Amino acid sequence: MNRPENCLRLVVKVGTSTLTQETGSLNLRSMDHLARVLSDLRGMGHEVVLVSSGAIAIGARKLRLGERPSLLPMKQAAAAVGQCTMMHVYDKFFSEYNRTVAQILLTGEDVESPLRSEHLRNTFAALLELGVIPVVNENDSVSSAEIETGHCKVLGDNDTLSAMVARLCAADLLVLLSDIDGLYDADPRTHPEARLIHRVEAITPELRAMAGGTGTWRGTGGMVTKLNAAETAMDAGIDMVIANGARVDALYDIVAGKDAGTRFVGRPQP
Repeated sequence: MNRPENCLRLVVKVGTSTLTQETGSLNLRSMDHLARVLSDLRGMGHEVVLVSSGAIAIGARKLRLGERPSLLPMKQAAAAVGQCTMMHVYDKFFSEYNRTVAQILLTGEDVESPLRSEHLRNTFAALLELGVIPVVNENDSVSSAEIETGHCKVLGDNDTLSAMVARLCAADLLVLLSDIDGLYDADPRTHPEARLIHRVEAITPELRAMAGGTGTWRGTGGMVTKLNAAETAMDAGIDMVIANGARVDALYDIVAGKDAGTRFVGRPQP
């Protein structure tokens, strides 16, 4: 299936806070809306890869643990249970819109190894050629890279993972859907006068100084990890946009190049 002219290869990363309720239960309305919009974009001719967080939070809720576990084996057990539940729900929702999904779980070694990464590139290419929407997550049951952030130099969070996937797939655009509208010149949670920055062409020390800490208790990422992902994408010539996962319809404007969230402009490639 060839991509029509002006259609993009798009990687969309969705955070835990978008996929789950405050209680830790699945946000079925949000997941259904996401599946509908991504399916529609695929119908328009865009190639879509979804990087999805949420396995640990969903697994912890299903196992009735009460809160996100602190011990690594328990986190990995929760991830195994949560990943199964999450893919079941994605398969159900995407099927409603006549789309097929596939699961791809990655570790840092998969991305680092030239042979493994070549196999991954071929797998992504084949799935996209078949019109399938790959759903990607880090393989938390065998890797501690995300859930014990800092122990692996390659991955460490799903923002970074999504940038690696975008580079691996030779994507045109990476979109991070989070619980924020984009990058502000100050923390909007404590500075009501903070202004949204719509366009960024370089990651500067001043820009990094604007980045705060982590987001909600359900996830691990914050603006710092998003800036790191932006740098990876920009270096590969890929535009990256940070937008609010509560407004998934903004994806239509984003793929059309309109102002929505914060766009980090990829550097021209030789």
